[in-house]
Amino acid sequence: MMACCSKSICDGCSYANLIREREQKIEHKCSFCRHPRPKSEEEADRNRMKRVEANDPVALREVGKNRYKDGDYKSAFEYLSKAAKLGDIEAHNDLSTLYHKGEGVENDEKKKMYHLEEAAIG
Repeated sequence: MMACCSKSICDGCSYANLIREREQKIEHKCSFCRHPRPKSEEEADRNRMKRVEANDPVALREVGKNRYKDGDYKSAFEYLSKAAKLGDIEAHNDLSTLYHKGEGVENDEKKKMYHLEEAAIG
């Protein structure tokens, strides 16, 4: 996932873009928005948070997943819920896991099934 615009790119397309940039001797930029690559992880985090502030559902989901990995289940739930409300299908699937395991929320079979169904429909 690109931190600048929250778009995902496959390895093949990323590699093709890298070859083009080398051949043309140009700076590496995002294949989608042409924003320069972040110079540090801190800059990537700042870019991601700008996307979160713009209510980008993909960025919200990714921040939620990172919070989940860090063990901050309540914060993960908040980010994932907002992403799901904005239509992110993967966020629905991740929410079903939270409701199944009871992490950050009470274990709730009905809500787990709701989010699984939304993910499946999507």
